[in-house]
Amino acid sequence: MDQLKAIRYFIVTTEKGSFTQAAKHFKVPASSISRRVADLEESLSAQLFNRTTRNVSLTEVGSQYYEQVKSIVQQLEQCEQAVREYQSVPQGKLKISCMSGFGERKLQPVLDLFRQAYPEVSLDVEFSDELTNLHRDDVDIAIRGGFAPDERVVAIKLMSNEFVAAASSDYLLQYGRPQQTLDLLQYHGLYYKAPGGVTPWLTEIDGQWHNVSAPAVMSSNNGRWLIERAIAGEGILMLPRWVLEPHFQQGELIELSFPQPLRVTQNQELGVYMLYPQLSYLSPKVKVAVDFIRQHFS
Repeated sequence: MDQLKAIRYFIVTTEKGSFTQAAKHFKVPASSISRRVADLEESLSAQLFNRTTRNVSLTEVGSQYYEQVKSIVQQLEQCEQAVREYQSVPQGKLKISCMSGFGERKLQPVLDLFRQAYPEVSLDVEFSDELTNLHRDDVDIAIRGGFAPDERVVAIKLMSNEFVAAASSDYLLQYGRPQQTLDLLQYHGLYYKAPGGVTPWLTEIDGQWHNVSAPAVMSSNNGRWLIERAIAGEGILMLPRWVLEPHFQQGELIELSFPQPLRVTQNQELGVYMLYPQLSYLSPKVKVAVDFIRQHFS
């Protein structure tokens, strides 16, 4: 017996005064209502209704039972409604993990706008360059630089993550400007340390890849510190263009270009990706956040 359904039949029958009217309410045969209520009485070992050919009336114990279960069912319906609203209205805590530099420079302004548009969504944002497993780490959305992952998640490319070489005018004045990628072996290197290790400097010459990493002056996972050292004239560094662009515009650094390609990986599809489990998109808070972030960067 579906006890909850039987209780709902009992409540409506009480309020309508007959099995026939309750049957019209639920759009089922009157015999189904009568049978379910009889099963409920049997399970309770109590007679809830006095029955006549025309209508029903509560017994004394039936009246007490009605008052008790009616409030319980009302609370249950309120809980069900709250869940339905939660699943239809963006609200609750949204956990986002984003690589540090991109989070500070690019994502923070977007999230400020998102909070204004969806004040019922509480943001839990972590800026970290550590790799994130969406399922293991209980993260709704992750933003990472690199390649589209092979794991079973949706990956949306937000922007290119092309690395470019740069140095200060003072450094180039002192040591000269490299003309070929092979010339970089004679300079000083400032290296970004990703979770997978220090990013090398690679070039392709006549179809062959070569490592042209200059002797390291320093390496760090703090891009801002590396930029400060480059501006101070301590060496050449390679970072994503979106990181260095403001310093190019302000004249603090100069972009170095070469006849040969210069990259930190042989893979040409470097990008910044927004990742999320496919089923998570069914959640209103995740859906609006994914759409909001994607629309901003597109």
